Amino acid sequence: KGTQLRKVKTDALDAWHLAEMYYRGDVKPHRTWNETFTELQHLTRQHEFVTGIFVQAKLNSRALLEQVFPTYEQVFYNVFSATSLTVLARCLEGNAEDWNEVIQGIAGRSHSKRWANEKARKLEEVLNHWKEARCSPSQSKALLGMVSLLLTMIRQLDELEKQMEDMAANLPEVELVKSIPGIGTKLAAAIIAEVGDVKQFSDAKQLVAYAGLDPGIFSSGKFTATNTRITKRGSKRLRRSLYLAVQCGMRKNANARIRSYYEKKRKEGKPYKVVVIACANKVLHHIFAILQKGQPYQA
Repeated sequence: KGTQLRKVKTDALDAWHLAEMYYRGDVKPHRTWNETFTELQHLTRQHEFVTGIFVQAKLNSRALLEQVFPTYEQVFYNVFSATSLTVLARCLEGNAEDWNEVIQGIAGRSHSKRWANEKARKLEEVLNHWKEARCSPSQSKALLGMVSLLLTMIRQLDELEKQMEDMAANLPEVELVKSIPGIGTKLAAAIIAEVGDVKQFSDAKQLVAYAGLDPGIFSSGKFTATNTRITKRGSKRLRRSLYLAVQCGMRKNANARIRSYYEKKRKEGKPYKVVVIACANKVLHHIFAILQKGQPYQA
């Protein structure tokens, strides 16, 4: 289009350009995915989307909680657990409750009676101080609305995770990726959902390029750049999953091979981000190898 001086846009010219691209081989055939991979991708991407909203909702709720009921954080270690949020909603509604019975009923068998008694005692203490303090009715209603939203999203995330686990159980590829230390079911499912059928890649370099982890190439005349950034032209979700795989692998030295590689590169003076990208590249090579061979990871 840019070779002509005049700007021309017609259906006939568009058809000509499309035909020209086809005969030059610029357009590659569309790869059809297995329906199971497609469904898993829908689930993992929806889970990522809801998780993002959930994080923002937690930040907003914490800001409101500090204004409305700041001492509540003394009661539960995890303020945003389902048990804590349900109890907080009851408190904001202002109904007199037998808190020992309420907390024990919500927690069920996940906690002991002693734990429920201790939480009820602490809750009654902070409630007595809270009732004496003045708080904005509008902020209290806003916080109650956010608590309700958080509980809804927790249920939705639980449902999505269950569907992901059920679908992953029917994919041997997920089990193979899980054999890499530091990668669990959710992360393995997210990786496979983005990679799809590994047979569509002729070698590991193609998969690395698909993830956007390949270095860009820049040269002009006699100059050729040596320190280039990654292209980031591939799947950003796959890159994110690989970054998490590296972080989980290095935590508590779960993946000794990646940890050793990371420390080696750091000793060479490489910056942190450069080393993490190199580790992600290495993990992706491992994933390609085990999927191609159909054999679990071996340290």
